Amino acid sequence: MPEIEFVVLANHAEAINGLLYLSGAGWTDVRTTRGPDGRLGSVHMGIGVSILVGWNETNHVYPLEFQMIHEDGGAPVLGGQGQIEAGRPPGQKAGSDLRSVLAIGADVSFPKPGGYEFRVTLGEKVKSVSFRVHQNPAQAQSLGPSAIPPMPA
Repeated sequence: MPEIEFVVLANHAEAINGLLYLSGAGWTDVRTTRGPDGRLGSVHMGIGVSILVGWNETNHVYPLEFQMIHEDGGAPVLGGQGQIEAGRPPGQKAGSDLRSVLAIGADVSFPKPGGYEFRVTLGEKVKSVSFRVHQNPAQAQSLGPSAIPPMPA
């Protein structure tokens, strides 16, 4: 069975041509404010996942599942499932491991502050990363640059 090498939280994540691009990666805390409706504001986040596939595990399909849950349990805040499969590229040295990367991006509205866990399951193997959501005190709304009064002459 392939191994989940790592799961990392980031401000943005992309997987392009077998490479994982992360921006603002490695955080453990996120801060947000409550909107006028009383709910926590949404947060854009990226998740990077690296899976190491052994030579003899290539050309097979493996089930993959992910979910984000609050420390109190309940329904997942975010979740999904799919499959991975890595093929042997031409010219690859026999016996080599292959790396497969995955990037997930989402605007997440957390139901409440507190601890969360993003969990990736590949077959029977599980890897997760924990983080905390904090509520910032309400901030005054910005008036924007057009509302700045002109400088006195």
